[in-house]
Amino acid sequence: MMSQGVDPQADPATVAASLTAEATALEGRLRQLREAVHAVNTRIASIAESLQTLHGIATTHGGGGRRSGSPDDAHPRG
Repeated sequence: MMSQGVDPQADPATVAASLTAEATALEGRLRQLREAVHAVNTRIASIAESLQTLHGIATTHGGGGRRSGSPDDAHPRG
């Protein structure tokens, strides 16, 4: 996608320079997005590990049979 400020009839060197600058900016943004996704994935893994630990503690202390949600969720409707 060419920048809106670039005239398609412009000098090829000018167009190439503009496209190079745009590609560099997009690569930088892509790097930021990848880092953000990595941070989110790391956080998800940490939370999952914490939940597994809490589930183990609850099971050890007799809380393994408890359910969250409303009591109606335990009975199928039909």
